Amino acid sequence: MPVRDVRGVKINYEVMGETGPWLALTTGGRRGYAEFIALAQRIAAAGFRVLIHDRRNTGASEVVIDGEEGEETIWADDLYELLDQLGARPAFIGGASSGSRTSLLLYLRHPEAVLGLLLMQPTGGSFAAGRLPENYYGQYIRAASQGGMAAVCETEMYRERIAANPANGPRLMSMDPNHFVEVMQRWLDIFMEGPKEPLIGISAEQLRSISVPTIIIPGNDLTHAGVSGRAAHELIRSSELFDLRIPHQDVPLITYSGWKEHEPTIASAFIDFMRRVVARTAV
Repeated sequence: MPVRDVRGVKINYEVMGETGPWLALTTGGRRGYAEFIALAQRIAAAGFRVLIHDRRNTGASEVVIDGEEGEETIWADDLYELLDQLGARPAFIGGASSGSRTSLLLYLRHPEAVLGLLLMQPTGGSFAAGRLPENYYGQYIRAASQGGMAAVCETEMYRERIAANPANGPRLMSMDPNHFVEVMQRWLDIFMEGPKEPLIGISAEQLRSISVPTIIIPGNDLTHAGVSGRAAHELIRSSELFDLRIPHQDVPLITYSGWKEHEPTIASAFIDFMRRVVARTAV
């Protein structure tokens, strides 16, 4: 698997396809890029080049707990730089859940780099706002405060980071737990201060400012409520809604992996959308 130094962090990535317009897809939560491999392969087979990568602190990329800005803003700027290194800008940008937020932030910070947005399972609402801060940050702040970095390394998420990249073990253990807590608390504060409706971290005003073609596939669980995706569609004037017509489930979370049976439909929708955008821009 290729690795590049992106803003001082070793980022694990893969490119599917050899010719055609570029698409960067970012997974949700802090999951690695593996869950998007099959989707990327389907899209690449239709004549696109698809970049999938492990964001810093995810998958097999390096764990670096540092930075003054919010974690998802850091991810967006990392992806912007990685695209530049690959000669892949401008590109279509998309993802699921937190990957959708990262895609939106990349557009808001670097609109010239984006041909269009492909958003799955947008996150918003009170349930998500209550669940995600603990899931992303609270549990790790407590672990470091109570048991130092050894306790952090014993959490499920960081055990996975070490298993995927053994160099992350000594890297984590060498961190000052007070600095780890300070950065995690900063990221938590930024996350909590951001908008909750219609989407987590993205305001209605920001959504109205989006002018590139956008396709939105709403989610069907409590964290990715369908109403959030539909509300984003109403605010983004250049957007279209693609409804998978699957029932809402009263469960906290359905990851993209839970949509595997719908992957051929999702790939076809994305391919059709991007072909139409490319055709319009070629005129």
